[in-house]
Amino acid sequence: MTTTTDAAETQVPRETPTADNVVFLDDVVAGYLPGVNILNGATLTAAKGELIGIIGPNGAGKSTMLKAIFGQVKIRSGRVVLNGEDITGLRANKLVAKGVGFVPQTNNVFPSLTIAENLQMGGYQDQKNYASRVDFVTSIFPDLAKRLQQRAGSLSGGERQMVAMGRALMMDPHVLLLDEPSAGLSPSRQDEAFLRVSEINKAGVTTIMVEQNARRCLQICDRGYVLDQGRDAYTGTGRELLNDPKVIGLYLGTLGA
Repeated sequence: MTTTTDAAETQVPRETPTADNVVFLDDVVAGYLPGVNILNGATLTAAKGELIGIIGPNGAGKSTMLKAIFGQVKIRSGRVVLNGEDITGLRANKLVAKGVGFVPQTNNVFPSLTIAENLQMGGYQDQKNYASRVDFVTSIFPDLAKRLQQRAGSLSGGERQMVAMGRALMMDPHVLLLDEPSAGLSPSRQDEAFLRVSEINKAGVTTIMVEQNARRCLQICDRGYVLDQGRDAYTGTGRELLNDPKVIGLYLGTLGA
């Protein structure tokens, strides 16, 4: 793990893709407005079966990194690679077909549709495998199996998060991108959300998760990245980052306590 006391001068060793990489971000510069970059040379690798956590201060570019992978922000330089294929800038529908699932933080279900209909929307590009994918989703989220005909708009925040993750899993993704799955949930629901993320990952789904709850994120992830000013300031295993006093003091504050 590489550290420094000056975020502006932090240099994390340049990562290179390997045969087992599912996702590789290579020195990505990206932003929403002309001339304004949110990511400033961000790099990330996720190997098959890994759970990757992305943490850091507000405004560091964490959610933007996920959106760059999912084609929702303009990439000005660098590239995004999925299973050895350059997918930089592809539209979301093509990325879903190639095996990228994305769960945004908000507005992540269709509230007027039932749970079953939400799952159908998630698997619309692969309807022949609908039944088997519903079986998989309800094995991860057994509470949904009993309530498939309930409208998503009547669910609690934690239940909606289950539906959103379940819908993203309907296409049997190679990688699942989660943007703050514990946001806005009660402490008990947060614990359940992290448990479900772990179960999804243990079922073989490579997972990249952005989280403000740094402690819980680092407790369950294989490797973590701390972003600062749109680039990787620190990287290491979850345990290394969780116990590094410089990471806590410089970037996480009470979030790491």
